[in-house]
Amino acid sequence: MIRDLLLGARFAVTGGRAGWVRTVLTALGVGAGVTLLLLAASVPSVLDGRDARHQARDLTSSESDAPRSDRSFLYAATSTLFHDRPVRGMLLRPDGAGAPAPPGVDAVPGPGKMVVSPALGRLLASPEGALLKARLPYDAGGGIGEEGLVGPGELVYYAYGGDLTAATADGRAAAFGHNVGADRPSSAFLLLLIVVACVVLLLPVLVFVATAARFGGEQRDRRLAALRLVGADVATTRRIAAGESLEGALMGLLVGAGLFAVARLFAGRVTVWDVNAFPADVTPVPALAALVGVVVPLCAVVVTLVALRGVVIEPLGVARQSTPRPRRVWWRLLLVVAGLALLLAAGPVTFAETSLDVAPVAAGALLALTGVTTLLPWLTETVVRWLRGGPVPWQLAVRRLQMGSGTAARAVSGIVVAAAGAIALQMLFGAVQSDFMRPTNMDEARAQLSLRGHGNGADEPRELIRELSAAKGVTGVSAILETSVRRPGPVRAGEDFAPSTSLTVADCPSLRELAHLPSCRDGDVFIARAPGGDGPDDAYLAETARPGATVDLRGEGGTPLLWRVPGDARTVDGRRDPMGWGAFGVLATPSAIDARTLDRPTLAAWAVLDPAVPDAAEHARNAAAGISPLIQVDTIQNMERDQRFTSVRQGVFACATLTMALVAVSLLVSMVEQLRDRRRLLSVLVAFGTRRSTLAWSVLWQTAVPVALGMVLAVAGGLGLGCLLLRMIGKSVTDWGVFWPVTGVGAALIMAVTLLSLPPLWRMMRPDGLRTE
Repeated sequence: MIRDLLLGARFAVTGGRAGWVRTVLTALGVGAGVTLLLLAASVPSVLDGRDARHQARDLTSSESDAPRSDRSFLYAATSTLFHDRPVRGMLLRPDGAGAPAPPGVDAVPGPGKMVVSPALGRLLASPEGALLKARLPYDAGGGIGEEGLVGPGELVYYAYGGDLTAATADGRAAAFGHNVGADRPSSAFLLLLIVVACVVLLLPVLVFVATAARFGGEQRDRRLAALRLVGADVATTRRIAAGESLEGALMGLLVGAGLFAVARLFAGRVTVWDVNAFPADVTPVPALAALVGVVVPLCAVVVTLVALRGVVIEPLGVARQSTPRPRRVWWRLLLVVAGLALLLAAGPVTFAETSLDVAPVAAGALLALTGVTTLLPWLTETVVRWLRGGPVPWQLAVRRLQMGSGTAARAVSGIVVAAAGAIALQMLFGAVQSDFMRPTNMDEARAQLSLRGHGNGADEPRELIRELSAAKGVTGVSAILETSVRRPGPVRAGEDFAPSTSLTVADCPSLRELAHLPSCRDGDVFIARAPGGDGPDDAYLAETARPGATVDLRGEGGTPLLWRVPGDARTVDGRRDPMGWGAFGVLATPSAIDARTLDRPTLAAWAVLDPAVPDAAEHARNAAAGISPLIQVDTIQNMERDQRFTSVRQGVFACATLTMALVAVSLLVSMVEQLRDRRRLLSVLVAFGTRRSTLAWSVLWQTAVPVALGMVLAVAGGLGLGCLLLRMIGKSVTDWGVFWPVTGVGAALIMAVTLLSLPPLWRMMRPDGLRTE
């Protein structure tokens, strides 16, 4: 048996140029699939590396501040956006010489200095980053190493925060990465999406590997017939064929490992859907890599043996040269039914669940998609059997498919799997995305940017309005100072705390964003009722927010500073600000109260941008950073998307891009392999006067017919699988037209593969193709 396998392996690398070309095609086809499988096996390592580095530098999860010591430091986040790309910033102020540096940084930057990630350094040095450079008034004095970055494309900086105080800082810490909080449990919806996505993205790769293992099948069968002629029995010929396929698969493993080693070197330079990774992270999990090394050769051998079961190899030829036996459909339908039954048995999935029985879902999706794929050869054979007449190119293509449609159908199998799975995933994403989005109550029609920071003086709102209004593209600005005031005196019996209310100081135009004012001039004071009953009731507000009431401007435990609400304060109806927060309490204009007496006020503002001005938001952020780097600038948006859902969707689309690229490669390699098997026939047709354009159109139709049938099958299978998955999660179909983009991609692949196959087609129609032995 071993001798037969070795003899088959020898045939794979001998036999002249034709044998080598066949083996190289198989190795390249299998190698492309192995590369993608190894990349998939590296995903856990990539995610673990990103999470570990994120936790190592984390500060936001600390439950309490560290005590002041020689090793402690104050920190404040100064993250921003630049052209919709997040720029993570952090100000640091050490309390002593022993304060630790962030991961990947040699030392805490000194006054006026900052350290930046390599990607941020390149951006700041480029003309594109000129606006961002103006926002970061620090000298770059060093870089951040790999251990301090989530990914090589991340934009991060650490700067010295000389103006930080305990009141303005986000907190005090003594180490990075301490007291990391527990992760939130994942939703069963997300687990379902991930499981289905893994099946959808990896199954086309396995189909492609199986297809590549059968490259050169017709020439191999003729060789096996010659072996039968010299005395080999059927079992021996099958073992020799298995050895030949095994050799191609093993060479494919080596090619795939080499391509993977090259691809991981460029991992840091490639960003797909905002995801990139360090080359060191792109390391396959050993168990998964070993599984790939076993499954790929085994798949090649099994596919070869299964294919030979339907071929009778005799000394004078093979049964493939005669009319093949019609394919059976019952077992193909059985796979689909079994897959759907497993999915139904998995039971309903509710949004509140945090776990999912992965095995039946994965097995069900795998069987259902595999069944849909195996239906394609039967469907193609059944349809082309009834096709008659038409132009010459059409007749050539149809006759070729009638003689043997298996090779053409197998080449399209990857498209069927990818398209059916993509349709099902799109239906899932469309149905559940509303569950991972929530209305923010913000009103982006009134303002587009929200600014928030620590207030220190009465002139800050006016300064912020002045600086922002001067920024390019800003057409309107409102700014307020907000704090909390309480009823003076001790807590009374039956009270947990002294009643308090909000006190807002702003000019009249800004106050109109918070309440419906009949009239307003500097010196006026208003009492705002919460809009829509959203806020403290009247009995609660009567203690502090009423004309003539005396309130304490200092917090509990401080020296009281009393202020009396004017008796002529008018009561008005509050309204929601652009951020959606309902305003209530005391609203005062600047002349009515000395804002310098307010206790730790918050500075808030809203900016209106001119959509016709490019980079208006960037100019506004620069203006805010010029006032204080601690001012947080957020984009006002009506809807907010769950970041975990967004991450899953981006990851799926990134992997889908690679899968579709592999499908295109599989089609091209399969097409070249079919043309090689037909080169003698093509040369004969040209010699008898057939036009080259006729043969080119026949190649197009020979590819288009299986693809068209495959797309019909994919649409039906994808919609059916999607409906079943939606039934599992209790959702209904939101868009029946999700298959149109997928069919468009399929049509584009047909055109691309046909155009790329024309050069080898011209070469194979030369007269030297008539040579024979």
